[in-house]
Amino acid sequence: MGYINPKKTVTEIFYAALKSADPYESVKLYSDKIRSVYKEGDFSRLILAGFGKASCPMAKALGDSLPDILHSGIIVTKYGHVKDPPEKIQVFEAGHPVPDENGLKATESIIKLLKSADMNTLSVCLVSGGGSALLVSPHEGITLDEKQKTTHFLLKAGADIHELNTVRKHISRVKGGRLAEIAFPSKIISLILSDVIGDKLDVIASGPTSPDTTTYDEAINVIGKYRLTGKIPHAVMDILVRGREGITPDTPKQGNRVFEKVENIIIGSNSKALEAAKKKADSSGLQTEILSNELTGEAGDVGRWLAKNAKALKKERRGDKTVNCVISGGETTVTVKGNGLGGRNTELALTFAMEIEGVQGITLLSAGTDGTDGPTDAAGAIVDGQTIVKARNAGLDPSKYLEDNDSYSFFKKTEDLLITGPTGTNVMDLQILVIE
Repeated sequence: MGYINPKKTVTEIFYAALKSADPYESVKLYSDKIRSVYKEGDFSRLILAGFGKASCPMAKALGDSLPDILHSGIIVTKYGHVKDPPEKIQVFEAGHPVPDENGLKATESIIKLLKSADMNTLSVCLVSGGGSALLVSPHEGITLDEKQKTTHFLLKAGADIHELNTVRKHISRVKGGRLAEIAFPSKIISLILSDVIGDKLDVIASGPTSPDTTTYDEAINVIGKYRLTGKIPHAVMDILVRGREGITPDTPKQGNRVFEKVENIIIGSNSKALEAAKKKADSSGLQTEILSNELTGEAGDVGRWLAKNAKALKKERRGDKTVNCVISGGETTVTVKGNGLGGRNTELALTFAMEIEGVQGITLLSAGTDGTDGPTDAAGAIVDGQTIVKARNAGLDPSKYLEDNDSYSFFKKTEDLLITGPTGTNVMDLQILVIE
């Protein structure tokens, strides 16, 4: 294969993956099914409830496809994620990853809408990444501030999405299948963009319309694991303990009648995005392999592991003129110890770059498919063997930035950030590695 521009190549592959997870097109594919269900069920009303970073384009797709039968709807999305809002739909913007008052107001409106649903109503839920924070209605006896503090402590401690949602489901009025309880006896179709490992329905957006597989006891164990028992607000711990003791009813489980007329459908996922990325890489003449769609753990550890694999592959193919492309996906975590600005993808990329310092022919893109890496405006970063060399020549010490969890600031100075703006979708993170 001839010369390629590796940074341009990994970017093109990333955008091809994003296209496969386009929320508008993904929902549009299911509009005929919804129309058919509506007609065959002889329903008199179609309502919509959407929550997540992709809810605006998802709702627009349904509104554009079914304008004659859509009665009304409410969606809540992250600040800055509203583009071309759909007709007949009330749109709220709210806080993510820590919930805020706007999320609370939006959820109360969604609850009111779904409570109005009866046996003659077809309720469509549009679920996407970020839904856990955006669909927020604290359990009776818990304030929003107390829930915010609980979320903050768990995120800062490095809890993964499964652990975080185990706790959130048990201090909520809408998560863990409780939204299905609210909408019962309405027929529910949930169209879901998955942003979790393994596409587990009870984990995506904390499973508002699916049976919960976790318990109060497990939620307490998560808090204990991260030694947060003394930090979590007393009211939150009280609810969890009362639940463990059987005083407060647990979330609805498999077999509960509220799920008899619920259909949960995965319409987009990290796996589908990886396949699209591979197809693009293959068409570009690269020898492509999907390494994993389940990358988890500390971002720094994963970065080092990927760098080790990249260097080994580079060594093995000495003299080989083909260009290798290794693609992976998942969602790592960062245990915050410093006061800097960054996200899991820029931290992974910085660690990777430090491990391949000075090595020619290795390029990595690590980015979030939602276009947002942590509390920053970047999706991630693109690095190669010269990234750290150039940084040191400019007087930057990468180790100090890493120790302070300040990877975003580092890459802003080296001009290696990948900034896409909000993509309107979220199917976790992608790592695209090119080895020349």
